Amino acid sequence: MAEQGVAQVWRRIRSMYRIEGNKCVTCDTHFFPPRPVCPECRRKGNLENYTFKGLGSIYTFSIVRQAPDDFKRQMPYVIAQIELDEGTRLTAQIVNIDPEDVEIGMRVRACFRKIKEFGHGGIIVYGYKFEPTMKVTGHE
Repeated sequence: MAEQGVAQVWRRIRSMYRIEGNKCVTCDTHFFPPRPVCPECRRKGNLENYTFKGLGSIYTFSIVRQAPDDFKRQMPYVIAQIELDEGTRLTAQIVNIDPEDVEIGMRVRACFRKIKEFGHGGIIVYGYKFEPTMKVTGHE
């Protein structure tokens, strides 16, 4: 049996390529990251695993103009709080758009991109970022 590389192992961790959380079947509330107990229903809640569709809208955002060394190649970049269609919010970088064109309420979808590389030619960490669902044509 051939030895597996790090990339092959990471590709088998399905949660690395999807936004996985859970939802309370009792009150239909979705959570990301997953929670052990529904804060609304408490012990009466019934939680099950849930894979988010990865679609939502920008709730609020900030343009980062000064960043740690690992992210300086990307500056300026946008960090946003995304409200997913299922109702939960998460924080992520917005990509594939000029930072000045990002707007509150803009529709976005999850995409999986390189987050960081450890050392030159080292282990690459992937994760979710978000991109606009429609091409932005510029300021009006």
